[in-house]
Amino acid sequence: MSMISSVKQSTVTISGSDIFRPKSPAPTRQFSVLPPLPALKSGRSVVAVAKPLYVSSIAGFGSLGRSSINSSLITCKAYEADRSQPIDANIEKAKEPSEAAKRVKIGIYFATWWALNVIFNIYNKKVLNAFPFPWLTSTLSLATGSLMMLVSWATRIAETPKTDIEFWKTLFPVAVAHTIGHVAATVSMSKVAVSFTHIIKSGEPAFSVLVSRFLLGETFPVPVYLSLIPIIGGCALAAVTELNFNMIGFMGAMISNLAFVFRNIFSKKGMKGKSVGGMNYYACLSMLSLLILTPFAIAVEGPQMWAVGWEKALSQIGPQFIWWVAAQSVFYHLYNQVSYMSLDEISPLTFSIGNTMKRISVIVSSIIIFRTPVQPVNALGAAIAVLGTFLYSQAKQ
Repeated sequence: MSMISSVKQSTVTISGSDIFRPKSPAPTRQFSVLPPLPALKSGRSVVAVAKPLYVSSIAGFGSLGRSSINSSLITCKAYEADRSQPIDANIEKAKEPSEAAKRVKIGIYFATWWALNVIFNIYNKKVLNAFPFPWLTSTLSLATGSLMMLVSWATRIAETPKTDIEFWKTLFPVAVAHTIGHVAATVSMSKVAVSFTHIIKSGEPAFSVLVSRFLLGETFPVPVYLSLIPIIGGCALAAVTELNFNMIGFMGAMISNLAFVFRNIFSKKGMKGKSVGGMNYYACLSMLSLLILTPFAIAVEGPQMWAVGWEKALSQIGPQFIWWVAAQSVFYHLYNQVSYMSLDEISPLTFSIGNTMKRISVIVSSIIIFRTPVQPVNALGAAIAVLGTFLYSQAKQ
């Protein structure tokens, strides 16, 4: 015998006593289709139902005159509307990852992200010191990352993204902004210390607010505007006290800030509803940026200048220079890939805080490794700018 019971979609709690209630003692005998149920203990099984419930079978129907209490128990099996098998009432929900596990995962993302970024900046500066051709260096970084992802797709290490012409159309302005920001930052680091470039790049939130306010018409809470004061003041203090100040290096970092702001804006507007994950999204971005950058790199620097510079670098550094170029190219792709992948796992606020801490790690490590001379007032300006970036990330939420 089978019965069907439909329950509304709203979540309710059903127990055995709610489906079949025992007879209340009465002076007159009443007819009942089901035999009486014994009183249930307080530790009864409870099933939370959020979908239609289908009763598949009921065992225990029989003579109404059975004297044994145990023989009158009814076994009821049921299954949800989208299942084909009965479910056990005692089954527990799959346990969600604990807070400790989430923190460990976020910690691994941050540690990997920071480490890869620091290694990239070190090798990138080594290459640019020996081979001052930022346009070719930027091109090699994008080409290496594109090749790595093509091999990953061909060998099925990574899942090939499903894209269409609309995807590439929406990605194009993002790639243009990414290309400009990447080249401008590399030009900056070829002219000034790594620490100075990243101090100026910590002012990116100021560009983000100004562009969003005056070009997009967005408004922000007062704390957001107030957080820009230490950012702008700290960057200005660090710039005027920089011992090896260079205008091209300074402007390169500023242009990089502006370009990356537009990259983020275009990315948010164009990629809504797209299903391409963080790793594949950055891979596609790198490939399109490579196509955009290559002709400009040839026009600005050219193969003849590259050949002369390459021979000079090899004669001064030796074969180790080739390792530097390969390392900076690989680590550039990896650190960007991890940062895009982390966006799928952590909140924007956590990402902003992580980005601020990344700046600190790069600034400190580059000063130590390259023995960059830093005046106390210059260090104060850097600290104020980084603190302002942290306050901005807090006020923005």
